Amino acid sequence: MLRYALSRLLSLGLSLLVASVVVFAVIEVIPGDPAAFMLGLNATPEAVAALRDDLGLTGSAGLRYLDWAGGMLRGDFGVSYTYRVPVAELLADRLWVSLPLAVYALALSTAIALPAGMWAAARRGGAADIGVMGATQLGIAVPNFWFAMLLVLLFAVNLRWFPAGGFPGWDGGVMAGLKALTLPAIALALPQAAILARVMRSALIETLGQDYIRSARAKGLTRAQAIRRHGVRNALIPVLTILGLQFSFLLAGAIIIENVFYLPGLGRLIFQAITQRDLIVVESVVMLLVFAVICVTFAVDIAYAAVDPRLRRR
Repeated sequence: MLRYALSRLLSLGLSLLVASVVVFAVIEVIPGDPAAFMLGLNATPEAVAALRDDLGLTGSAGLRYLDWAGGMLRGDFGVSYTYRVPVAELLADRLWVSLPLAVYALALSTAIALPAGMWAAARRGGAADIGVMGATQLGIAVPNFWFAMLLVLLFAVNLRWFPAGGFPGWDGGVMAGLKALTLPAIALALPQAAILARVMRSALIETLGQDYIRSARAKGLTRAQAIRRHGVRNALIPVLTILGLQFSFLLAGAIIIENVFYLPGLGRLIFQAITQRDLIVVESVVMLLVFAVICVTFAVDIAYAAVDPRLRRR
């Protein structure tokens, strides 16, 4: 198990190195000068040159990459061109919104999807199966931002159970923070739950056709007992893959939902940084998200080995 984990860590470390080079190179080839954009059309060449020097945009691309990458290793992400504060402070503030939102949404998605997928698989071809598959198809088809607006109209405007937007901060209490994140989490979770339920159903149906399930039934186990004791664990590998992808999406891809609910998260930060051409923030946020995806991938790989012992010998 240790050898397997170390090999995965080496692979993921190389992936992070390649990703940093790609991110820096892509940002470098974007047309336009951030300094000229910040100073406006009437800026003199001398003022633009002075601002470029102040922002660290002079020098060769190789040296700037090494300086940027070395700073990230030390926890120094540079200073925002727009906000004129350390990027690490911006990331810390926004991460405490996006990370709880992603975890909250993933927990809701898993709590809905796994029982629904198991229930549909156990009643394959019946009315329950057809109903669950119809509901999941609807969940996939409905855009989450449209569903988010319906949630706001119903639960915030009409019933006044939840706030329509904004985030009070965790200083105002955990319950107040969770209450502000509930509607965004539901809007993010339901489409993901629809996908996960379909994957769980398909994987479990395939597992139920295996010989060891028939042997378990022949030994006297009921269908439900065979599913719980033998079927679910062997159906978890594709489910774990989808869970890892969903967490990465929920952390990095909630830009629209964060704008609908006016949440000060990472998605909204990167959207603002792109529009303002604050390239150091864009680079830092993207690398943080890449690092998060790599860590989730590593956790999923370890979970694979825990579920399927055969992988530990590879």
